Amino acid sequence: MTTELRRVQEAYERIGEEGRIGGDVARLEAEKDDGLDNCAPSVRYALRRLVRGVSSSRECARQGFALGLSAVVGKIPSIKLDSMMKLIVNLLEITSSMKGQEAKDCLLGRLFAYGALARSRQITRPLVADKNTLYVKEFVGHVLSLAEKKRYLREPAISIILDVVEQMPVEALMNQVLEAPGMQQLFEKAVEIGDPDALFLALEIQEKFPTGDQMFHKLLPHPFNANLLFSRDHLSTLISCFKESSFCQPRVHSLWPVLVNILLPKGAPQSEDTTLCLNSKKHRKIKKCNVEDVSKNIQNFCEVVIEESLLMSSHDRKHLAFDILLLLLPRLPASCIQIVLSHKLVYCLMDILSTKESWLYKAAQHFLRELSNWVGDDVHRRVAVIIALQKHSNGRFDCITRMQAVKELVAKFNSEQGCMLLVHNLMSMFVDDGSLSDEPSDQSQTTDENSEAGSVEDKDSSGTPGSADFLKNWIIETMPRILKNLKVESEAKFRVQTEVLKFLAVQGIFSSSLGTEVTSFELQEKFKWPKAAISSTLCRLCIEQIQLLLANAQKEEGSAYLSNVLDRNDLGSYFMRFLDTLHNIPSLSLYRHLSNDDEKVFKELQLMETQLSSEEKNSGNKIDASKLHALRYLLIQLLLQVLLRPSEFSEAASELVTCCKKAFPAACHDESMEEDDQSDDDEAPNWMDVLIDTLLSLLPQSSSPISSAVEQVFRFFCDDITDSGLHRMLRIVKKDLNAGRRRGMEQDSDEDDDDDFLGLEEAEDGEEAQSEETGESGDHADDSDDMMETNETGEDNRDAKDPSVSDDSDEEWTMKQCFVWMISLH
Repeated sequence: MTTELRRVQEAYERIGEEGRIGGDVARLEAEKDDGLDNCAPSVRYALRRLVRGVSSSRECARQGFALGLSAVVGKIPSIKLDSMMKLIVNLLEITSSMKGQEAKDCLLGRLFAYGALARSRQITRPLVADKNTLYVKEFVGHVLSLAEKKRYLREPAISIILDVVEQMPVEALMNQVLEAPGMQQLFEKAVEIGDPDALFLALEIQEKFPTGDQMFHKLLPHPFNANLLFSRDHLSTLISCFKESSFCQPRVHSLWPVLVNILLPKGAPQSEDTTLCLNSKKHRKIKKCNVEDVSKNIQNFCEVVIEESLLMSSHDRKHLAFDILLLLLPRLPASCIQIVLSHKLVYCLMDILSTKESWLYKAAQHFLRELSNWVGDDVHRRVAVIIALQKHSNGRFDCITRMQAVKELVAKFNSEQGCMLLVHNLMSMFVDDGSLSDEPSDQSQTTDENSEAGSVEDKDSSGTPGSADFLKNWIIETMPRILKNLKVESEAKFRVQTEVLKFLAVQGIFSSSLGTEVTSFELQEKFKWPKAAISSTLCRLCIEQIQLLLANAQKEEGSAYLSNVLDRNDLGSYFMRFLDTLHNIPSLSLYRHLSNDDEKVFKELQLMETQLSSEEKNSGNKIDASKLHALRYLLIQLLLQVLLRPSEFSEAASELVTCCKKAFPAACHDESMEEDDQSDDDEAPNWMDVLIDTLLSLLPQSSSPISSAVEQVFRFFCDDITDSGLHRMLRIVKKDLNAGRRRGMEQDSDEDDDDDFLGLEEAEDGEEAQSEETGESGDHADDSDDMMETNETGEDNRDAKDPSVSDDSDEEWTMKQCFVWMISLH
């Protein structure tokens, strides 16, 4: 169409007025006084039709007619611009008889028509011949006049003006645009009424034409630079403009990408590590200053605009805050994540996500999803996001939001570098009391009308409500969990394990009497504690996590022993050496005071583990080394259990130490061993029977790590079990099986048959008679035997009263489950 009209117009101009065909038609068109006298009738008709078409509300009609108008005006230079602007006003005039939709169509038609003229690039073409031409000034005045009619016309009208500005030479910008009718009034009242479009135009013109004049009034600082623009004082004056930009939601106003580009230019460093690549000290200082300036500007922007303005306002403005932060993320340095994910933002997220009926629930979900995508495989970003979310939520982000955002981020650490980075950051957060978020939750900034009543702090207060203990509890439980997905070589994994182990041991087992920081010259390390002493509950939790860590390490090391390869990375040995080193520091003491008996047992366990460890290293027999290794880990678990539950495991620990001395006399060459040998008589029970009794006594009330250590000891010593020890275990299994049988059976004949389980009654009677003759029961009255005899007596009495009633304790079932497996091994 454009090519055909251009050919018609060229022919029209060549023929001249005297020789033109269809003069009557030309006169009819001229009578309309549209200023297009020098255009061919077909061109004039096409222009009128195109201008009318841009006011059509049919699907895609407006865009199509605007494209055609732009093409025709751009290819036919003889079309006068002032005539076109007059034609647009005349054909798309709004009358009083028009209804709402008709008036809107005319206004949008004008907007598209002006946009077509701007994109035809004919507006600025006269400036080449005459820099004083008034076409541009007149056009800008028309567009500004249109923008004042309706609010939704302002932003696209400013975009049209900027299209023209892009085509203009810099020297003509001042006279043609800034002095256009209505331009100065636009800038003057922008701050008072809150006009984001005026601020958008001012920023774009400032970038195109840096000026020292105060033509933008209060919108931009004078002189203009990023540091002044993002100062707290200047941002505070623009709050009204920022708030009003939410009018175009859900679309983000064009102002925000411009501000983000000034705040974080595309060439800005993504992390502070990039400054290290510079060789010049002067350049490094300059770069460091730039990074500091950027961080300060981001902090001012987030505090003033996001936290104090948008988050404290309506739903639309909260939504806008999330959208702005998503614009920041792609360019945000990892060091600034703590600034963006602030206390108020995290609380706002938690409040929204805690209620699925919240109006902003999907927006908050989308923000978290995009945040996770932005983190990707960057360990620095991942650590920063985890620390920010947990620090500002006191470790309860997943709990309150009923999501697994933090858990999924933690699960992605599978490299030594990433795990070490997370461990060190968690350690710093644990000991740094100032990092804990004590800022109260502002109901107006986090709660919308669809949220639950009450602050976030009131929700899920099952732990210590709003206290630092909840965060510290999460850190302690997360430390060992980091190792779960670690996929590295054994040496690298051992380094991570020892780092976690040291932290748990320092915080859970020891306390400092001289400040919060102690230096070990032997280890060449500094150890820190929180200024406020942690609770005994957290100390016990640390010890329990140490037990689990050692139990898992023992299971992993088991495969090395079975494959005839002795693992050099012995986590248990490392822990005992570390424990002994710290215990010898005068200013450190155990977190709890031990009684004389417990302290004696504690030292005996330390000494015995050291002796067995030395024997294990020197042992050339794989079986003996495995036995020593299993006993050592059980000793370590008992040592920790003595700290957890004083006076409960002292006797069992002493008996285990005695068994170690009997089993490996060469390893235990001390004076106490010699005295024990002299005091022993021929009638003393076999050490293996004592070991079995000790293991039996540990199982009923022990934790999973203790049970696992007992299982490992039995695994390597089961070939040495005596008949007496085997019968003790079988009695427990028999008693439990009979109890279950009595509950399920109704016939007395079956009960009589089952009572003699494995034909053991005669053996038990014979054993009891032999015991009475030799007086064996006097010296080694084991707790487990007493307990079993008592239970059997009580059970018989209960059976006499009511055969259907039986003892169904958890302790018996625990022993049954363990020793059924043990018997199968034997």
